[in-house]
Amino acid sequence: MSHEVTGGAQEPETPNLDFAGTTPYEDYVQAEVLTHLQHPLSDDPGEMVFLVTTQVMELWFTVIVHEWRTAAEALRRDDLPVAMDALRRSTYELEALNAAWKPLAKLTPAQFNAYRSALGEGSGFQSAMYRRLEFLLGEKSASMLVPHRGAPRVHAELEKALHEPSLWDEVLRLLARRGYAVPAAVLQRDPSLRYEPDPAVEAVWAEVYTGAQDSELVRLGEALTDVAELVWRWRNDHLVATRRAMGAKMGTGGSAGVAWLEKRARKNVFPELWTARSHV
Repeated sequence: MSHEVTGGAQEPETPNLDFAGTTPYEDYVQAEVLTHLQHPLSDDPGEMVFLVTTQVMELWFTVIVHEWRTAAEALRRDDLPVAMDALRRSTYELEALNAAWKPLAKLTPAQFNAYRSALGEGSGFQSAMYRRLEFLLGEKSASMLVPHRGAPRVHAELEKALHEPSLWDEVLRLLARRGYAVPAAVLQRDPSLRYEPDPAVEAVWAEVYTGAQDSELVRLGEALTDVAELVWRWRNDHLVATRRAMGAKMGTGGSAGVAWLEKRARKNVFPELWTARSHV
């Protein structure tokens, strides 16, 4: 039967529906794998939401780590356009990651308790991909490799990330190559240690921000500030969701729960970018 013509335009052809094997979409996305990775451990229907949301967060961690590694590598070779593109993409991805808290943010204590025991010793701080994300921000800690000793590949990837320069380290090295007075002690520091703010780095950023507002370094600083703000929002959203669901009780996996999250939420990412603004 021929297609009817309406308003002078032919209706679109029916897409190809006959494939010898799986569909090209399935081959690329692996949807069948993704949608069969959910194995709730309780009979509570709310656990499925918690489980899928957590898995979605892991996928966003993965792509954000990819973006920040791309940005760090680009900065290392002085390719700011590629670095900026990766940082900008990561802000959209961080917004999507933060939105993933919405299904969990309104849980009552009773609703969370209905399946909390199924988590056992499981806790978000055990996420290897989230740890890699934190390492890229300069939040290094060798002790956080300990939970992954039983998974050799994951442990090796984390150990490698621990000893690599963070995204912030690469930013500071770029500033030094551009002639800014970043102290040698900062440039030559042990990258496996947590980054600590330095007054001289603060002064460098104040100098950058006092200069031409359309400079690529100001644009870089603002892109990094966008990232830092969204990471701070992630930490605060995590804190609020946890506080609503379980109050001040001990967290899963033996963590301090809300108290630990409150401490994390008080920390600024890329700290000198924030304190330098007081001197501009």
